[in-house]
Amino acid sequence: MQRDAWHLIRNCLAGDIDSGRLAPGERLPTELALATAFGTGRHSVRRAVASLAVEGKLKVEQGRGTFVAAVPSISYPIGRRTRFRQSLLDQGLSPSGEHLSAEIVPAPDRVASALGIFEGTPVHRVTRRGFADDLPINLGMSFHAVALFQDLGAQRAVGRSVTEIYRDHGIEDYFRKRTTIFARRAEASEARLLRQHADHPVMVVTKTDVTRDGRAIGYSEAVWAGDRIQFSIDSLDEPDVLPDCHKDNSDD
Repeated sequence: MQRDAWHLIRNCLAGDIDSGRLAPGERLPTELALATAFGTGRHSVRRAVASLAVEGKLKVEQGRGTFVAAVPSISYPIGRRTRFRQSLLDQGLSPSGEHLSAEIVPAPDRVASALGIFEGTPVHRVTRRGFADDLPINLGMSFHAVALFQDLGAQRAVGRSVTEIYRDHGIEDYFRKRTTIFARRAEASEARLLRQHADHPVMVVTKTDVTRDGRAIGYSEAVWAGDRIQFSIDSLDEPDVLPDCHKDNSDD
């Protein structure tokens, strides 16, 4: 085959995916088998697969192989009372989490600002990996002031939820004060833990938890596998205050 053989391989595989001859979730033959079938070198196959992975048509999972990417099937609503476990259960998915680390660190500036504390104040930093039906979908890092929740790290390590820990401290309900979402390229360690191609983007979601009276109690940053999740924003999620009919809402 000619010098740009990888283009032909890429186009052929893309055509099979678009036509349905390669179904979502189907595993591709090995790199060697594809090279033999196309009569080319493995480098050309590797380059074609990498290109389709970046486009989101293929998923390369370390240790498992290369699969045709499925259309994102997980819809994650973001509202004032979003809860990871309940959101997945509502879709018939089995949620689970893996504890990765828990430590006490000085609060970085962004964390201190979100929590309304001084930079350098001791905070719990807990890192976990979230799953839906045993498929990793996010990596979460949360921060809570040690002064408010002294044993939070140990509690999270044994599997207790943030909601349960809040309740232990007399916080029966809490809300998201602010959520930000942006995309970036995955770091190598993130791609490995999420079992996704290193060149595929991730979605980063940050949020601040507040009590009913507006007191900040938690801040978190979560990295989501971009090809497995679709976010929806519910702006009418359980309002606590009736809208002021005399207020100008043109910018809301």
